[in-house]
This record gives sequence, structure tokens and C-alpha cells, in this order.
Amino acid sequence: MKNLERSLEELKEIRELLVVIDMVNGFVKSGTLASPSIMRIVPRIRELLNKYLEKNNSKIVFVRDSHSANAEEFKIYGPHCIEGTKETEVIDELKFAEKDAYTYFKNSTNLVFADKFIHDLTNMRNLEKIDFCGCLSEVCVENGAISTRNLLDELNRNVVVGVHADAIDTYDAPGHERDEINQAAINRIKRNGVKIYKKGKM
Repeated sequence: MKNLERSLEELKEIRELLVVIDMVNGFVKSGTLASPSIMRIVPRIRELLNKYLEKNNSKIVFVRDSHSANAEEFKIYGPHCIEGTKETEVIDELKFAEKDAYTYFKNSTNLVFADKFIHDLTNMRNLEKIDFCGCLSEVCVENGAISTRNLLDELNRNVVVGVHADAIDTYDAPGHERDEINQAAINRIKRNGVKIYKKGKM
């Protein structure tokens, strides 16, 4: 799947981004990797989306897992979120914010490699802040937030990168201590220069 071209002028207007990672059916509602318990962060994400929709010079970004049928990643995680299926779609509870949002489709656990992401971020010349939320905390959120911080450092860009601790989550399964794994991910993210927002903070 290809993303629409953004004009350079449009990109230059953006000062704040809210990046919503993998809040798609395949991780939340149905499919081999879905964990319905992730729904617990949806009210907070909806709150963040509404706040961003009210801001000037801000943009919402939906990052969506979307793999070819023979994706290399399936050797690690098994088949999931195959392009063109309902698993790749944003969950219904968050679709209200999709209309004017940017969408990036990724074929790995790291959004930085998604088509056009680096191009667009590089051309957001007036960007001041990027906030992250979504799932999975210890995989795609952690990889995306840290790599975005690294990319901005490489470009010598003074942009605050933050993660909302109350708006990220991981899957629920035996032997997978959810709260501990979330906290461990938050600790690693923080050690890599990413700001952590506590409950209810922006």
C-alpha cells in the first residue's frame, strides 16, 4: 500500500504530531495476535485524539501493520495483518479521527521504515513535538519512539518526543506479565531520551 504524497507546504505547517501505533483489528479485536484487553487504553487514546483535533497546526498519524502474504516477519510472529484484510483497519472506536489523519503502513515492527515516514518527518521543518500511543508497548511503540528520537538526533532537530504511559499496552497471555512488561518498556524508552507522560498529562 502506498501513502498519498503530502505537499511540502502542508508538512511545514505541522508543529505537533500524535502517532497512534497499531490500534488495528489484528492487534485488538480479531486474528492470531489480537488481545481484546488492549481495549482498556482506548478511552485515553480517544481523549488524546479529541485534544489533537482541537489544536491548530497539529496532525494525527495512524501507523498500521500491513504485510504481504509471504512477509519475512511471519517467521518470527506468525501471519497477521495481511494487506487488504480487516485486520489492518483501525478499530471502529478510533475511526472518527481517520478522515484528516496521515496513515503509514509498515511491514516491520518499526514505523521509521514505513513508506514515506522519514521523508515526511524530515520535511516537517517546524515540528516541535511528537507524542506516541498505541500497542504493543515493548515492540512497535518502543521501536518507533526510540528510532524516531534517534532519527531526529541524527538530523540535529530540537523536537520533543514523548510517550503517554497511560495510552500504551501489550497483549494479555499466560506468562506474559502485562503491567511488568509495560513498565519495563517505559523504562527503556525513557533511558533512550524519550519523555514519558504520566496519567492524564499532555
